[in-house]
Amino acid sequence: MKIACLQFNPIQENTYVVWDDTKACIVIDAGNSNPREDAALDNFIAEHGLKPVMAVNTHGHFDHTLGVEHLKQRYGIPFALSSKDQFLLDNAATSGSVFGVKIGAMPAADLDLDTLSEVRFGNTALRVIRTPGHTPGHVALYEPDSKSLFTGDTLFRESIGRTDLPGGDYSWIMRSILDSLIPLGEEVHIYPGHGPESTIGHETLYNPFIVEVLNEEINYRN
Repeated sequence: MKIACLQFNPIQENTYVVWDDTKACIVIDAGNSNPREDAALDNFIAEHGLKPVMAVNTHGHFDHTLGVEHLKQRYGIPFALSSKDQFLLDNAATSGSVFGVKIGAMPAADLDLDTLSEVRFGNTALRVIRTPGHTPGHVALYEPDSKSLFTGDTLFRESIGRTDLPGGDYSWIMRSILDSLIPLGEEVHIYPGHGPESTIGHETLYNPFIVEVLNEEINYRN
């Protein structure tokens, strides 16, 4: 499996193009927000001879969904998102205005990730892991053979996603991280929604939000 990260929009969001030897690909969290960024994504896909088969989102915040409608129109592919995050699409214009970002047409979800255990393309399957906390419907996507984990805005290098936005919950995001992501193993490589890559091993040593729980300095369940 091959992975490319393209950084888009004023929020500096990480959009991932993921493909295998069949050249079938998915786009995770398409954040391209203007014609120049649309062209950058299209050119990357064309230059590598890829065939997009799905747009998949870890969650529904506007900075991760700005480019989905372009992908649906250009390639005729379905969009997969948890139905629990539909309210974020409905309120994207308001959320964008807070950050000074003009929001165009938001996509309609075609596939509900709440009903899927995996996302498939070519000969590859990504496991869908429920990781609520940053948003109610947040998911992570995991490919066990390459130990690749797309964490969206749940887990960053030495940080975690915000829980002060609508639908956010600190207790739930820590449950997601400690109960669902950390057990995957120290060697697992993290591809987050913002910022640099990391590993589970690095985060258990240097992520202050995780360390304070492991050291029993805070009870994240209450």
